[in-house]
Amino acid sequence: MSSVTPVPVDTKATPGRSDFRTVLRAYVALTKPRIIELLLVTTVPAMLLAARGIPSPWLVLNTLIGGTMAAGSANALNCVVDADIDAVMKRTSARPLARHAVPTRNALVFGLVLGVLSFGWLYATTNLLAAAMAVGAIVFYVLVYTMLLKRRTSQNIVWGGAAGCMPVVIGWSAVTGDVGWQALVMFGVIFFWTPPHFWALAMKFRDDYAKAGVPMLPVVATPQHVAKQIVVYSWVMVAWTLLLVPATGWVYTVFTVAAGAWFLVFAHRLNSAVRRDKPTNPMKLFHLSNTYLTAVFVALAVDSALSLPVAGWPF
Repeated sequence: MSSVTPVPVDTKATPGRSDFRTVLRAYVALTKPRIIELLLVTTVPAMLLAARGIPSPWLVLNTLIGGTMAAGSANALNCVVDADIDAVMKRTSARPLARHAVPTRNALVFGLVLGVLSFGWLYATTNLLAAAMAVGAIVFYVLVYTMLLKRRTSQNIVWGGAAGCMPVVIGWSAVTGDVGWQALVMFGVIFFWTPPHFWALAMKFRDDYAKAGVPMLPVVATPQHVAKQIVVYSWVMVAWTLLLVPATGWVYTVFTVAAGAWFLVFAHRLNSAVRRDKPTNPMKLFHLSNTYLTAVFVALAVDSALSLPVAGWPF
């Protein structure tokens, strides 16, 4: 039998590459990519509507890059401030700072650097207003929501959620250099969407928040009250989406009405089950809320692309 000479294996290189990938994944996790994805989904349709056509692809790309860095900065700094409660809660115990995968000082520097880079990038590629609002969103999310509201009031997510509404305004201002009424309506859609979205999640993880001492509404109020508030905010959210109808076309109107009716059915089902003390799965509404918001803004993007002339092309 012929023998085969074994190929030498660099045993030192493999662990090094593995360690680098592990550290890289930890830093990426600090930015909470899944949250960023949803924010970016709302930015592009806002830019399409603002342009009254299809904006320059370079402008869209640069706005998304700057917005990603801004959101990543806010989320990383949030992880620094919330490291203590993240370690207590099962839902967040795998986050990098909760499991000490990244030194706190490094995470703080990482978050601050991302914030500075986001301002510089947006200022250089879009305009000062978009860049300033990105920084304002970071400051509001970290100082107002995370440090002031989150541990003090059950209305934390209502007002703190305003930071998550900023991408549509930033996208609009990147195109126009100002803030139109349509941008404020889109801001309101996400503002009223946030409580049903997050309270459904908090109903599922009520014990987690209670253990961490975070007064989310499901911790301090009865399930019946929470479910009723979800229904109220859901109705306001759906009604608010219709304020954009004068600035859009039939595609947005039809799909938004259909999606809104779909969401309201699930919100009322949750409320009915809670009132009758039947088993509930609030996570269904939570996941549906993500799909709903995506559907509304995709419909807005399609409507804008179909109804308006192409602008800003070629590259």
